Amino acid sequence: MSTLNQPKNTSNAEINKIRGAIIHRGLWMGLILKEAKEKGLDWETIGRNAVFNTGKIHGDGIKDRMTDKDSLVDFGNTFFTEDIRNIFEIEVKEITEEVLKLEYGHCPLVTAWQSVGIEGEFLDKLCDIAMCGDRGIESKFDQFDFELGKTIAQGYDKCEVNFYRIK
Repeated sequence: MSTLNQPKNTSNAEINKIRGAIIHRGLWMGLILKEAKEKGLDWETIGRNAVFNTGKIHGDGIKDRMTDKDSLVDFGNTFFTEDIRNIFEIEVKEITEEVLKLEYGHCPLVTAWQSVGIEGEFLDKLCDIAMCGDRGIESKFDQFDFELGKTIAQGYDKCEVNFYRIK
């Protein structure tokens, strides 16, 4: 595993269990898509569509839990709960009605993929496919736009995830 992707906060047993479940999910995703690629299937489209559609389901759930469905602050606090922030070691860089900027310090999915030798371009593509879940969530909010910046899968020490209000 990359030394850049080591969790810094490991003392919470519940968070560690959830990270383990995410690692397990990541193994399934990575190995299924690797197998599809090796069989010559259109693995990227399959992965992107499936994960995007999953995100749309989650987006509906987030919207249902929000008090103010037009508020980017409410969206950020509903989506990025304390547990989610702890699991991914997310630092909220900015949260206003115009912008939500997050930095992820750890990714259990990257941990999973690297544990089975996935690296390089395939690792980067798996990460981008996984982020289709966030794109699917955002698709349920016409007033917001999603932006993925640098990622741990690309070799950076943080992932940059941003949401903006569409003007």
